[in-house]
Amino acid sequence: MLISEIFYSLQGEGMLAGVPSVFVRTSGCNLRCNWCDTPYASWNPEGTPKTVAQIVAEIESHPARHVVLTGGEPMIAKDVRLLAAAIKDLGHHLTIETAATVAPEDIACDLASLSPKLLNSAPDSRLGATWRKKHEALRWQPDVVRAWLDRGEYQFKFVITQPGDVDELEGMLASLRRDIPRHRVLLMPEGITIEAVRARAGWLGELCKQRGYRYAHRLQIELYGNQRGT
Repeated sequence: MLISEIFYSLQGEGMLAGVPSVFVRTSGCNLRCNWCDTPYASWNPEGTPKTVAQIVAEIESHPARHVVLTGGEPMIAKDVRLLAAAIKDLGHHLTIETAATVAPEDIACDLASLSPKLLNSAPDSRLGATWRKKHEALRWQPDVVRAWLDRGEYQFKFVITQPGDVDELEGMLASLRRDIPRHRVLLMPEGITIEAVRARAGWLGELCKQRGYRYAHRLQIELYGNQRGT
């Protein structure tokens, strides 16, 4: 499978923020989010082909119980189910970070970190009409999301650019017809700089207080900036 990077860092987002984790970033994505912060794994996929055995060996070289499969979109990576099973067989806690456009089926996973894309993700004129239509058609897959919810532990992580995004995501969640506790819904300010994240943090934090959602800061931006391998 094509691997963009493997690194040991602190989880920067979600309910496990701050937990030392090994990240395995697959390269390749079926979406083209306009604000994507890892274009080297999506808009312009790059990486090195690695076998499951090679990936596992790199994971085991780090002193971490937690492992995160991320991307790009890890669920479209070749042999991702074999890799997930191998990671679990070694006793690791496994988080899969996914846009929830591909059904889980029987994949091994302890925490599904689901990031359905809002309208704010629509790619701009840098891409042709074909990709823009594909992105819009794929970004929200309610049946796939329900499959993830029904398989086990999950969190939602939404990228927020403006207050109206919260109304949009509430409509999406309501359409799922599931009892989703609000503490499992994390709202994250869009931005790849400290300044951009902090500019949205104030009003987004207030919205979280008003509506009962969790505010999700981007710890990796605060600690390291927008750097690869963090």
